[in-house]
Amino acid sequence: MNILRKVKTQLETPRDERPLGSGWLSGSLALLASIAGFLIVMLRWFPETFSYPEIAFIQDSGIVTIFLRFVLLSGYALALLSLILSQRKSLGWTALAISVVASLMATTQPEVGDAPQSLYFGLDYFIINVLVVGFLFVPLERFFPARSEQTVFRAEWQEDMFYYLVSSMLVQVLGFLTLAPSNYVNAQADLDAVRATIVALPFWLQVVIIMMATDFVQYWVHRAFHTFPVLWRFHAIHHSTKKMDWLAGARMHLIEIAVLRSLTALPMFTLGFKPEAIQGYLLIVYFYSSFIHANIGWKLGFLERFFVTPRFHHWHHGSDRAAIDINYASHFPIYDWLFGTHHLPETEWPEAYGVVGNTVPRGYWKQFIYPFTKPKPEDPPQMPGE
Repeated sequence: MNILRKVKTQLETPRDERPLGSGWLSGSLALLASIAGFLIVMLRWFPETFSYPEIAFIQDSGIVTIFLRFVLLSGYALALLSLILSQRKSLGWTALAISVVASLMATTQPEVGDAPQSLYFGLDYFIINVLVVGFLFVPLERFFPARSEQTVFRAEWQEDMFYYLVSSMLVQVLGFLTLAPSNYVNAQADLDAVRATIVALPFWLQVVIIMMATDFVQYWVHRAFHTFPVLWRFHAIHHSTKKMDWLAGARMHLIEIAVLRSLTALPMFTLGFKPEAIQGYLLIVYFYSSFIHANIGWKLGFLERFFVTPRFHHWHHGSDRAAIDINYASHFPIYDWLFGTHHLPETEWPEAYGVVGNTVPRGYWKQFIYPFTKPKPEDPPQMPGE
């Protein structure tokens, strides 16, 4: 436990105490790579349990073996670099130890049977998401922060990583719930003419239409979660983070994820889009969601008029009076322009984030049961705009 405490403390080192060359960035990336390597080994040991069938082709192609070697070698190299540069060695030694364990396990992989895969958890889904997105956004937040005083691994980052893990591991359940409304509509409605028209469109245009249609539905579902108190108690969990970064978007109650995904996905799975266009859209969404929550202070000029940017979405998460109930769109601000909820000052960012009154408790399980509990008498009003 002592070493874990040291690792946590070193990860959360304030920015001004970890200048370039201090070994902090190499140590953090080494830890990320070593843990990813260990999880990949676990995935190869128990593929029936931890493998997501939709991306099984990645394992079958042999890419996983190459990727595992690359990740472990990266973990070793970055850990050694951190040990050389850093005066505090916790990150480097921990990453090195995990890499060694993962390497030893990789050389003694047990034989795997051909048991049918009826129940599974998306560990590979989690690895790909966190590793790819984390390696992209951790350096970006390090070098281009909107709030320079904020650490990359800020307070409560472990909670949000756990949210990421839970939503990834329950991909089978969430996938079933996501497709349920679409399957019902497909069975009831005759949309053959619409589907024939859409499927003939170019790939890029199908992706654009998917983004426009899903964002329109998402806008109104999102706005409903802010409007009705019973829904706001679920959505307040997402807003409870007080520091915005690439992990903040993962903090969502499972009920909200199921409702939001199932309704937002309706146009995507009912109007006849090609599978390649759907996959292209999903790939964009995975990165875009992390991007708009990220602690990245880029000034994107005229692009902010047409696309949701970190500054636009940070205002949605702000706890300032001017930030209440605004900026519901996830891709295109035009919906907020049309329906009177657009707010984006020329250069300013919100002063603070979180739920007004701090009514949401800390910790995953306390937050999980929070929407089902009665508001305390001393709590502020539960409507977000009040």
